[in-house]
Amino acid sequence: MDNYAIAENFSLLSKLMDIHGDNSFKAKSYASAAFTIDRLPAQLSELPAEKIFAIRGIGDATGKKIVEQLETGQLSLLNEYLEKTPPGILEMLGIKGIGPKKIATIWKELEIESLGELLYACNENRLTLYKGFGEKTQNNIKDAIEFYFGTLGSYLYQQMETYVETVHNKLLAAFPNEAFVITGEFRRQLEIINKLEWVTTLSTGQLKDFFTANDFSVVTETNGYISFKGKENVTLGFFPVTKELFNATLFQTSSSEEFMHAWNEATKWEAGKNYGSEEEIFASVNIHPIPSFRRETGAVIKQAVSGKLADVIESKDIKGIIHCHSNWSDGVNTLEQMATAAKERGMEYLVISDHSKSAFYANGLTEDRIHAQHEQVNELNTRLAPFKIFKSIESDILNDGNLDYSKDILATFDIVIGSVHSNLKMNEEKAMMRLLKAIENPYTSILGHMTGRLLLSRNGYPADHRRIIEACVANNVVIELNAHPRRLDIDWRWIEHALENNVLISIDPDAHSIDGFDDCQYGVLVAQKAGLTKERNLSSFSLKAFEEFVAVQKAKRV
Repeated sequence: MDNYAIAENFSLLSKLMDIHGDNSFKAKSYASAAFTIDRLPAQLSELPAEKIFAIRGIGDATGKKIVEQLETGQLSLLNEYLEKTPPGILEMLGIKGIGPKKIATIWKELEIESLGELLYACNENRLTLYKGFGEKTQNNIKDAIEFYFGTLGSYLYQQMETYVETVHNKLLAAFPNEAFVITGEFRRQLEIINKLEWVTTLSTGQLKDFFTANDFSVVTETNGYISFKGKENVTLGFFPVTKELFNATLFQTSSSEEFMHAWNEATKWEAGKNYGSEEEIFASVNIHPIPSFRRETGAVIKQAVSGKLADVIESKDIKGIIHCHSNWSDGVNTLEQMATAAKERGMEYLVISDHSKSAFYANGLTEDRIHAQHEQVNELNTRLAPFKIFKSIESDILNDGNLDYSKDILATFDIVIGSVHSNLKMNEEKAMMRLLKAIENPYTSILGHMTGRLLLSRNGYPADHRRIIEACVANNVVIELNAHPRRLDIDWRWIEHALENNVLISIDPDAHSIDGFDDCQYGVLVAQKAGLTKERNLSSFSLKAFEEFVAVQKAKRV
């Protein structure tokens, strides 16, 4: 081991001791040793042991740990700390603006163990509730994490929207007489985008000249496909084709492999034919059109053979904002600002669902603050009528499956959203116990973000979706499709099964600011993939229909 490696080990050991809140004197001594070793003129490996112990600033304990590393290549004390430190906490050490003391607060007080969770907390304005985290610090941390994620090569759909438009417009400006249509994962409205792809009439040579001139490098070049990558670390792929093969190629590249296998089995379409449009492809085999966002499995082909597919939900179908947070808990805006903004956007109602008291990290509401908030809701409803605010809470599903608060307090809410926020590291048996008990609670109206996942950041806890759906049917509980682009939970792949069992879905933004209302669109995009209609989405209910829903929910509490 060279001096740099040994110094790095001591530096990391010092930071981990600070994070764990252990002996601060020793932590400082290891940090000092790292500083000293990094600046030594000679390699420690070339010195006899007695000279190592004689180095100024190297004590007996540190000297023994240097010898240990030279002899074994390991620092056992560091290994002990690494074993008891979550990988996500180690990742945080690489993020600019977060030192060991701040990481300790994030881990121990906010119960956050990954960068994805930390980014989500920044988006929820949660860090500013803690000492040492002002708005500027929170924004700097958010920017640093987003930059880090950008180096990994996979992105949320929402992160790619502006980039797609920018690239597309530059291509159109450079080649106004050529055709470009976005295809692949983005056109299929997948929640995670690994590469952006276009079908184009440009030649491979023209594409190569254009992108290399703009500081992109070629990643892949095969027969009929070429891809590039630039400083943003986004892979851009292209299918150069003739005008005659344009629509057939667009159809194939904006369909999953599973769909295309089933399509080829079910039809005798001609892949090499000149089609005037994708609709013409479907007409040629007497099958009703299937939009690109539905082309995932073969089951949809059978549906399209039988008849026209049902019209799926659109963003304009959202009539109310369900599940949002104000500055009563960890939101940015006041309740009045949230309600006024929703009304101005043409919404008929807003369901205010601030955090419950167990969510201390999110300034959850105590019983007396609930009463005060309800008084404000009453006053605002008088002023904003016919627009209406419904009294709700995002109640933590506690470790034993119970909801926060007594029955008397729960009874004061129009709607109770039950969500798991703590103790997320659990096996399926534990997770199902908590979820099923909460679903069976007569006060639960909506099951919030079913698995607790954060896309590209945190896997959800294991859950048996079929059993959860069955329980929601039996207890008249709605399943939320949390529309935050980093959640999108329930996964769209299970929505169709929920619909087949007559379970209502609710596209909810989980908004922590007025701008968060816009996240409904991302819930709509993935809901379309599952064929969700506006009739089966709770947040598409009119005010009158929603009031009737609330009445039914209150009746089941008796």
